[in-house]
Amino acid sequence: MTGDKKQVHTHKLGIYLWIWTLLFVFSFFSYMVDYLNYQGLLRWSLIVFFMLAKAGFIMAIFMHLYWERWAIVNVLLWPMTAIGVFIAIMAAESYYTFFSRMFYFVVGS
Repeated sequence: MTGDKKQVHTHKLGIYLWIWTLLFVFSFFSYMVDYLNYQGLLRWSLIVFFMLAKAGFIMAIFMHLYWERWAIVNVLLWPMTAIGVFIAIMAAESYYTFFSRMFYFVVGS
């Protein structure tokens, strides 16, 4: 009968409060990027960095991926990584198409 019992694992409330505080701090820094009026690549790099950091904390702690088996983590992370790579490829393709059209239609005429 002792082998049939499930072991219940609970997490302390402190880790959730700590991550919740970090999410507020990262949100504050994200808003400060707009408030301080950063422009160009620095602005978008900081915004994307804070966005991905917050998403990572939410996935790891609040979605309990930190405590899951590695197989489940891989099932969730690899498709999202592939989607990100495909978005980057499409963005590069769009810039190529835009600049080639600008070259042939504006400069060529």
